[in-house]
Amino acid sequence: MNPAALLDFLEKLARHNERAWFQDHKATYDRLRVDFEQDVAYWLRELTANEPALAGLDAKKCVFRIYRDVRFSKVKVPYKTHFSAYFAAGGKKGGGPGRYVQIGPHGQTLVAGGLYEPTKEQVAAIRQEIDYAADGLHALLAAPAARLFFPQGLAGEQLKKMPPGYEAAHPEADWLRHKQFLLSCQLPDVEVRQLSTADFQGHILAALRTLGPFCEWLEVSSKG
Repeated sequence: MNPAALLDFLEKLARHNERAWFQDHKATYDRLRVDFEQDVAYWLRELTANEPALAGLDAKKCVFRIYRDVRFSKVKVPYKTHFSAYFAAGGKKGGGPGRYVQIGPHGQTLVAGGLYEPTKEQVAAIRQEIDYAADGLHALLAAPAARLFFPQGLAGEQLKKMPPGYEAAHPEADWLRHKQFLLSCQLPDVEVRQLSTADFQGHILAALRTLGPFCEWLEVSSKG
């Protein structure tokens, strides 16, 4: 995949987000999607080499549709202005931690991982692990690769107040308020455009691999 070519197409789509324009440029979209699916297949193959739990996933089924579901949305434009894919044991509907890649213009390019919609049981178990033994999470977030790709640390929605059962003065108060447990990094458009296909593939793969220990920690912690 040529990342600059993909951004060019998606920028035009953002300006002409209508079915007539999309149909006129469907051949370009189809070619870019095939290229993206090939990259997704490469990332999945490389990740699976060290993570057997991902074996059996179909790369094409890891890729999200570009068509928006506008039935319950106030925004009625028909197409997303990014390409995206998700890697997790059990596929896109799996309930465990996963990794997400998104490529799009205007700062939409990012790599993220963790638990985006954890169950109440998962949240409770993770908070308990943070309360009892946060050292493991501190260590993996302090690793050089984690600091390089995810310097902002733990991200995601948080409660305004401490959850019941935890004191406001708890040393891990910021983490305990989390409702989502994520690591995320964005790649500016100018950097995406400067990277060759091979360099872009390698950069995304390195970020996805860096998420491995975090996702493993969440997998174990969320089971209590």
